[in-house]
Amino acid sequence: MVLLGTLINAVLIVVGTFIGRALRNIPEKMKETVMYAIGLAVVVLGLQMGFESQNFIVVIISLVLGAVIGEWMNLDGKLNDFGHWLEDVMGAKKESKGSIAQGFVTATLIFVIGAMGIIGALESGLSNEHGVLISKGLIDGFTSIILASTLGIGVMLAAIPVFVYQGLIALFATQISLIIPDAALDMFITEMTATGGVMIVAIGLNMICLTKIRVANLLPGVLVVGLIVTVIYKMNLG
Repeated sequence: MVLLGTLINAVLIVVGTFIGRALRNIPEKMKETVMYAIGLAVVVLGLQMGFESQNFIVVIISLVLGAVIGEWMNLDGKLNDFGHWLEDVMGAKKESKGSIAQGFVTATLIFVIGAMGIIGALESGLSNEHGVLISKGLIDGFTSIILASTLGIGVMLAAIPVFVYQGLIALFATQISLIIPDAALDMFITEMTATGGVMIVAIGLNMICLTKIRVANLLPGVLVVGLIVTVIYKMNLG
């Protein structure tokens, strides 16, 4: 089953959220400190990813152009609007309005950004092996426990974009491998990981309330990475 790894990943996010909600009745000061701890850990994770770049100019250009495109399209606003729509669909109480959207947006950005999902989905689609995605699912599940204990039930909804995103890659993995040479794909994954790492640093800074960066507006940078890598690869061939 090609989508088995993706399905397990999504289910573990849901399970982790329910466990996290069971731990929600902790003192507010403890919640605040835990959130800061998570934010700091997320920053460190993002820095580790960012340092993987082999050509940081690609990362800078991708982030700048991605930010321009994202602001023009107002992706952050649209993602938050979708989160608020989900609140209405779920019949959220007035006191929980906004928290579901915040949990959904934060968790989605953390779980979707990164190379592990792409690599794992390609592995699932090409060889029907799901080890990478199951490992990612365990990591995401543990993370969702922590996030849900402070951000609420909205974290669970991040399982939807994770399933769609990774599922599509898995389903079209054969076509992707035929179109994109291995060398170009490896270069893309390296620079995409670094670009995503900078975005994850921004998420962590937002979580500890140091910044209010509209991280979703940086997401087109991932596509820009693909375009730049394509140009570099073709130039190297020439």
